[in-house]
Amino acid sequence: MQLNALRYFLMVASSGSFLATARHYQVPASSVSRHVAALEKDLGRQLLYRSTRAVSLTEEGERFLAQAREAIELLDQAAEEIGGSSGEIRGLVRINAPEAFGRLHVADAVHALQDLHPGLSVELTLTDAFIDPVQEAADIIIRIGVPVDSGLIGHAVPGNTQRLLASPGYLQQHGVPSAPADLLQHRCLVYKGQMGAQRWYFQRAGEGRVETINVSGPLRSNNAEVLLAAALKGRGIVLFPTWLLDPGSLQRRELVALLPEWSASAMAEQAQIQLLSPQSRLRSRKIREVTAFLQQWLGSRPYVDPVPWQ
Repeated sequence: MQLNALRYFLMVASSGSFLATARHYQVPASSVSRHVAALEKDLGRQLLYRSTRAVSLTEEGERFLAQAREAIELLDQAAEEIGGSSGEIRGLVRINAPEAFGRLHVADAVHALQDLHPGLSVELTLTDAFIDPVQEAADIIIRIGVPVDSGLIGHAVPGNTQRLLASPGYLQQHGVPSAPADLLQHRCLVYKGQMGAQRWYFQRAGEGRVETINVSGPLRSNNAEVLLAAALKGRGIVLFPTWLLDPGSLQRRELVALLPEWSASAMAEQAQIQLLSPQSRLRSRKIREVTAFLQQWLGSRPYVDPVPWQ
C-alpha cells in the first residue's frame, strides 16, 4: 500500500474531486485515479462512488477515511520530529485568512516566519468566506468575528479594536456627533456583506446597555477599502477595525476617531481575531510553533489603537 495512494484518497474524499486533488499535488488526474484504484484493489473494497458529476465515499470508505487520516498524520508527525530535532521546522503549512487582513498583515507575518525558518513552505490562501479546514486541508485558518463552537481549537489575537472615523473636512461641513443617536442625521458609509448591511452597536464605558443604530448613507459596499477611501475623501463616517487603517493617514490626521467615551462594533458581540485549527493538526510541533509565532507577531503590531481622537 503506497503512501501517495493514501494521501490522494484523503484529498479526494475531502474535496470530492479527482481533478482538484491532481491540481493540489501537481500530478495528472489519471495518476490520482490510478493510485486510488490500486488502493481499493489492495483493500479488496470500494472506497468511492464515482459519477460524471461527483465523487462520494462508500460506507466502507467512510470507515477507512478516519483511520487513514490518523495514520498519515502520525507518520507525518514522526518524520517531522526526526527532521526537527535541531529546533528547525520544515515542510508545508497551509494558512487561510480573510482577504484584507491577509494582504495587510498575514503576508508580512509569513515573510518573517520564513526568515526564521528557511526550510518552511507556506501556502497562503485569502478568502472572506469561512472554510472547513478539514475539507480544504488547511492547517490554520484566521478568522475575525464572534467565536462560535466550531469544534476547532482557537487562539485569540488582540488587535480588533474598532473605531468610528471621519475626515476633518467632513466634520467641518457636517458637524461632530456627540452621541450614537446623532449618527442617524449623518452620512454613514456602510459595509454590506453576506449577512446584509451592518448595524452599528455602541456601549458607554462602565454601562451594560448596548445602543443599536440602523445607520444609512450615500454609499454601501461589500469592500471595506472602497468605504475607507470614501471616508478619506470626506464622503462620510465609517466604522472599521484599526488594523485596516494606514498609520500614515492617522499620523497626518486625515482621519480622526469619534465618540471616545463609547466602544463601537459592527457586531452585537465583540469580534475577535482568532487562529483556528482542527485538534488533530495541533499534534504537529510544526503547526503549534507556527500558531504561536503568528499569535505573537500579529498581536504585537502597532495597529492595536493608533487613532487620534477628535
